[in-house]
Amino acid sequence: MEKFVEQGYLYDFYGELLTPRQQQVYESVVLEDYSLSEVAEDLGISRQGVHDMIKRCNKILEEYEEKLHLVEKFLNIQAQVKEIHSLALENHIDKIADISSEILEEL
Repeated sequence: MEKFVEQGYLYDFYGELLTPRQQQVYESVVLEDYSLSEVAEDLGISRQGVHDMIKRCNKILEEYEEKLHLVEKFLNIQAQVKEIHSLALENHIDKIADISSEILEEL
């Protein structure tokens, strides 16, 4: 999985477990694509401090995933529902296709 997509999933599932300051920095750099220098200047900290915080946040998020496997489970369920959806469409089973579409939208 692409690193950016993986970071997004990890943040979606576990981001609330970071401190508000970590969330602010992580969102700015990873999700909003601000440079380390821009974030450092805005927050009055060093560029290295921002870099270290991002690395620490990534490590924390990855540790949560290693313990809880929520992203892995989500991606497996998503893949299974997509397969069900494809099979339903091939066999023209409209009701199954509709239900699987609803589940995919909710995921």
